[in-house]
Amino acid sequence: MGKYIVRRILQMIPVVLGATFIIFAMVFALPGDPTAGKCGDRPCSPEYVAAFREEHNLNDPLPVQYGKYLGKFVQGDLGTNYYGIPVKEDLAKRYTITGRLALMAIVFEIVIGILAGVLAGVRKGRFIDNLVTVSTLFVISIPVFVIGVLLQYQFGIKWGLVPATVPSLEAPTSSLILPAFVLGSISIAYVARLTRTNLVENLRADYVRTAVAKGLTKRRAVGVHTLRNSLIPVVTYIGADFGGLLGGAIVTERIFNIQGVGGYIWKGINSRDGVAVVSTVTVLVIVYLLVNLLVDLLYGVLDPRISHE
Repeated sequence: MGKYIVRRILQMIPVVLGATFIIFAMVFALPGDPTAGKCGDRPCSPEYVAAFREEHNLNDPLPVQYGKYLGKFVQGDLGTNYYGIPVKEDLAKRYTITGRLALMAIVFEIVIGILAGVLAGVRKGRFIDNLVTVSTLFVISIPVFVIGVLLQYQFGIKWGLVPATVPSLEAPTSSLILPAFVLGSISIAYVARLTRTNLVENLRADYVRTAVAKGLTKRRAVGVHTLRNSLIPVVTYIGADFGGLLGGAIVTERIFNIQGVGGYIWKGINSRDGVAVVSTVTVLVIVYLLVNLLVDLLYGVLDPRISHE
């Protein structure tokens, strides 16, 4: 197990280097002047522009810029954004609320999605199966911003059951329930359908028929044997989705006025703040790789036949 973890971590290094270089090149290739708007309504003086470009290494060739950035990054320095604020400080505040939001969305996926998929799988062709199939198709077909606005109006403004917006970075968990559900709504539908499909397929397997023929109850056959095998692709999807939730929360955060990572990336792109965007996305890449490593380790828990030696 230890050798496998070390090998996977070593494999992450070229992935991180390749991903960060591509992101770095794409962000700094964006058209526009990063000094635009920083001197009010008037254009910035040539002296200020020259000093700004020198401070942020914008006069260097792209490989040199990337080398300087990478040298700071490996020391834990994420750089300073174009407003003079260390990116590490901004991310420390914003990752807290976005991480809570993504974790709550994952909990909704696990609880609601897997439960709905199991109920639909064990009652294939019945009312609950048809209900889950139709409702998940309905959710998948609607854009997330439409779901967010409708639920915000219905539950937050009209009925007043939950806050319509998130007040601050230190917002209570209760104010994140509705945004987390909106963020994970489409994934909940996919998890339900994936669980249902795999469960139905495994219920037809010979080992399940043999177990039931020997006297094992259907509930135990599903709960102990079939469900564990059915959850392997579901765990894979949820692990991959976690990184997507962290980086893909831009729409949800804007709907509910959440000052999180998604909004930070959006602001950085609009202001051509390459350091902020590259550092934020690089951290997302690392989190995504670590979560996928954890998912691979969970395979051995769900199916003892899977070895990591």
